[in-house]
Amino acid sequence: MTAIASAPVSAKSLSSSARSGTPTANPPAATPATAPAAPASATPDADADAAGPATSSAPVRAAAHASGFSSYNLTHLAQLEHEAIFVMREVAAQFERPALLFSGGKDSIVMVRLAQKAFAPARFPFPLVHIDTGHNFVETIEFRDWLAKDTGGRLVVRYVEDSIKSGSAVEEKGPNPSRNGLQTVTLLETIEEFKFDACLGGARRDEEKARAKERFFSHRNEFGEWDPKNQRPELWNLFNGRKQVGEHFRVFPLSNWTEMDVWQYIARENLRIPSIYFAHRRRVVNRGGTLLADTPFINLLPGESFMERTVRFRTVGDATCTGAVESTAADLAEIIQEVASARVTERGTRADDKRSESAMEDRKKAGYF
Repeated sequence: MTAIASAPVSAKSLSSSARSGTPTANPPAATPATAPAAPASATPDADADAAGPATSSAPVRAAAHASGFSSYNLTHLAQLEHEAIFVMREVAAQFERPALLFSGGKDSIVMVRLAQKAFAPARFPFPLVHIDTGHNFVETIEFRDWLAKDTGGRLVVRYVEDSIKSGSAVEEKGPNPSRNGLQTVTLLETIEEFKFDACLGGARRDEEKARAKERFFSHRNEFGEWDPKNQRPELWNLFNGRKQVGEHFRVFPLSNWTEMDVWQYIARENLRIPSIYFAHRRRVVNRGGTLLADTPFINLLPGESFMERTVRFRTVGDATCTGAVESTAADLAEIIQEVASARVTERGTRADDKRSESAMEDRKKAGYF
């Protein structure tokens, strides 16, 4: 079944609040360092000569600096933003039926904001596609529906449960069953149903070694498979989107971003995000070093018990494999500080990546996100 949400674009867009449902102030601006005073010259004329001819460029320079431009250079975040917007516009130019894969997580939220900027004042020209495992966090699903309505985007939802009922996917058994890997089947069925020829994703190269291998334009064959040993070169800003009938591309505009970049961009744009990214009290169980939340989809193993801890989530995914971290970070500034001192990558909290050394690459070869 397809869930479609369409509404006029809100003036607030995504930036109503940094925390879902709770208005927060913008992050305080950094205080510029004070330069040492120059020694006074002997005569007023010498001061005038040293200053050069009077111009009216100071207000222009000030405005440019405030928007990310300074001395003909872009700030780090502005460079990443412009690169991502360029990639999105290339997708719109080269493909007929692109889609934006949306999970409700921080990376896909940033992707939506970039898409808004890339095609403003029009709406972005592709639907939001969510593959629902049925084991998602409630906060994520509520945020997904809110964002689709707020941006006026078309939301396409397909369910892993339907793939299981049709027999195209088989429910996992054992002590740690998860539907996370089954999303591949449902995603490929959705691509075939809507004839999508390009799917934009929020994956980043710093997340995991398999994702570090991937190009901006990542080719998939007619079976949706990825061959990491046979990838196209990407010289300068040239992207080759040519393909055969039945093939498609996965496109990753955030390839060069880091987790820190994403959080700093969310703070700069004052974007709303699901509440589970902030510290809160929750019942969890420690399973193999991963703190899994108490949900109807988690069955305790012998010797296990739930305990209440103050935690937050660094990633958002299937509740059966997405681990929490103990944290007291209650706002964006504290999250940024925590990420800066973290010694474990965000994917280190995912139980699905611990199944084998090549777990992510194996899933991606089969057609995973």
